[in-house]
Amino acid sequence: MTSKQRAYLRSLANPLEAIVHVGKGGVSDTICKQADDALTARELIKGKALESAPETAREAAESIAAAVGAEVVQVIGRVFVLYRRNDEEPKIVLPKARKQ
Repeated sequence: MTSKQRAYLRSLANPLEAIVHVGKGGVSDTICKQADDALTARELIKGKALESAPETAREAAESIAAAVGAEVVQVIGRVFVLYRRNDEEPKIVLPKARKQ
């Protein structure tokens, strides 16, 4: 993913509310399933690692992304953004990557 595509996704994620919350139980199968369903429906989701979470927001984002096959777009403080393209029904069109 290019920096221009990442910036575009960050701009789309800005108004979104966090729908995945990682709490004191950490990243569980339930949270991964919730993130997987949300990514299938929306392609771009925002999540939050609560203060009681045993891992940092980056660690939580990377473990969820690895479990569901997504990319970490951004991590700021306790908030993270994940993206996964839906090949059957794409909703987000990324800017084209320039060839060098």
